Amino acid sequence: MDKSGNPALKPSALDRLRLLESSDTATVGGTIFKTLILFAFVIIGAFLGWRMAANNAESLGLVLISSSIGGMILGFTTIFVPKISPFTSPVYSLVQGILLGAISQILNTEYDGIAIQALLLTGGVFVSVLFLYSSRIVKVTAKLRAVVLIATLAIALYYVTAFIASLFGSSLPLIYDGGTFGIIFSLIVVFVAALNLLLDFDFIERTAASGMPKLFEWYGAFSLMVTLIWLYIEILRLLAKIRR
Repeated sequence: MDKSGNPALKPSALDRLRLLESSDTATVGGTIFKTLILFAFVIIGAFLGWRMAANNAESLGLVLISSSIGGMILGFTTIFVPKISPFTSPVYSLVQGILLGAISQILNTEYDGIAIQALLLTGGVFVSVLFLYSSRIVKVTAKLRAVVLIATLAIALYYVTAFIASLFGSSLPLIYDGGTFGIIFSLIVVFVAALNLLLDFDFIERTAASGMPKLFEWYGAFSLMVTLIWLYIEILRLLAKIRR
């Protein structure tokens, strides 16, 4: 199978899905329907996270930490045990929604209207990428997949390094910087996230055509939510930098 920058769509994870027995095969339409279900869970979680951040400032740190760790555990669990994706992906979406809602409320308090702007831009990017892919204006080639994968891994490595550095009281530039280079960095990250979305569409279509089990609809929806959540966070970060 072709590579994708999304860790949920790695060949090793999909190989585990192929081992599952199923009397039916996955379809793109079924994956889209289940993506809408997971999106509804994200919205519910975001509403709860927003309310928690607005009404319980003293426990905000706990909400952010628990939802971050919980989302990470659920995400990796789904990747390594894909047969439970019908159960873990809705919970993952709900928990990540809580995290997004809390973060959005914090930034929206400082920059009025930034949350709705980020949501609209994320939706706009999603629709635009879907149009470019479905109309074949942009064709996904092996070279494009390789470039996006390398760029995604580089960004992930930089973020992990920044996190480790923060544990020792240090910080790396660009991620939170509001200057010109910080904004350019965020623009690049948003662009790479959008390209991952393009690759995800292609990967899901190819996998559905190859006769993957029906269960892949839940797993494919989960992988799309991983990219969309990342895209929203990066757009939110970019808007915050611009408005400083």
